[in-house]
Amino acid sequence: MAEITISNKDWERIKIKVQRKYNHLTDEQLAYTEGQEDSLITRIMQLVNRDRNYVVFTLKKALVNIDNNRL
Repeated sequence: MAEITISNKDWERIKIKVQRKYNHLTDEQLAYTEGQEDSLITRIMQLVNRDRNYVVFTLKKALVNIDNNRL
């Protein structure tokens, strides 16, 4: 089970933040279906060459500050 839960609505906003931070990532690479957080985390880990803790921390930070444009 993933350490984070992301709704499809929240993901649209978080995805924009992730793409700003990692501008080489495409919409296809960041495709997400609600409930598939583990798959998303694993994919992002591979794409940005970071460990799971870093990716989870980054996503949680984006989720907590959902109304802020910064990541």
